[in-house]
Amino acid sequence: MKAIVFETPGSPEVLRIQDIPAPTIQKETEVLVRLRAAGVNPIDTKLRSKGTFYPDLSPHVLGCDGAGVVETVGSGVQSFKVGDEVFFCNGGLGGPTGTYAELAVVDEKFLALKPASLSFVQAAAAPLVLITAWESLYDRGRLLAGQKVLIQAGAGGVGHVAIQLAKLQNADVCTTVSDEEKAKFVKELGADSVIFYKNADVVDEILTWTQGEGVDLAFDTVGGETFYQAIPAIKVYGDLVTILEPDPALGNLKAARMRNVRISLELMLTPMLQGLVNEQQQQARILQQCASLCDRNLLKIHVSQTFPLEEAQAAHELLEAGSVTGKIVLEIS
Repeated sequence: MKAIVFETPGSPEVLRIQDIPAPTIQKETEVLVRLRAAGVNPIDTKLRSKGTFYPDLSPHVLGCDGAGVVETVGSGVQSFKVGDEVFFCNGGLGGPTGTYAELAVVDEKFLALKPASLSFVQAAAAPLVLITAWESLYDRGRLLAGQKVLIQAGAGGVGHVAIQLAKLQNADVCTTVSDEEKAKFVKELGADSVIFYKNADVVDEILTWTQGEGVDLAFDTVGGETFYQAIPAIKVYGDLVTILEPDPALGNLKAARMRNVRISLELMLTPMLQGLVNEQQQQARILQQCASLCDRNLLKIHVSQTFPLEEAQAAHELLEAGSVTGKIVLEIS
């Protein structure tokens, strides 16, 4: 099968298209999926540039997110049949197991039926960001109806679905963006307040919006100094959830401690990295619930640009350039 591979970490130029052996079903509960599209995520560019979690396995095929059609099922598969359209987040962390390829083998426990209302491209863009936003807001942040939430970078991949999930919980949403076009985009998604972070004091804007109290929950999708800068905008006994590892060289947690802020870390890849089957199965159930929301027109997935599989290098270059609205997807013919 054709796949995008690399052997040595580096710039996007290390990615190349190559014929490699097709994966085969090894367990009775596994499903062979002919992929139609693969989502491109920041984790892909990080693994490409710094090395995968399994450096001894080579060549490496990136891509956690995939959408396609079931081609073969194992003898023990009960929930899927040949011809089913599915989407999932699985593999892509090292070795020849990612979705930047024509075929993938996935255990049925980690699959979900593709939303009928979404194209394969839209479905492939969805899994990682949906699970990340869902776990961050609902599981880590315990978001409740009527609460106020700050979502950093609301026009981004995680941010744009987080806005929608927060609104579905009947929360009030404030988000940060860089320009008018993105402001229009996030307002269409339901954001109640929009802050242009480049020319405004984000904390002052939020305190004004919350009558001086601060938000109940701040969701950090940016990391770096942004993580620390948000703390004064969180109410006493509020929550701060981040999807990046805080850098102690960029700030300290004194203000968070004084405000009794509960800090949570979110890495949706943990179940896959640690082999936690039950938790990864729960993530597939999140996708099932999100599929229902999509088909009821309550949740939208925005794809800003697509590339053919063989142009994965260009997709990585665009993502690393920053300021992407929504998601980037590889189309697989």
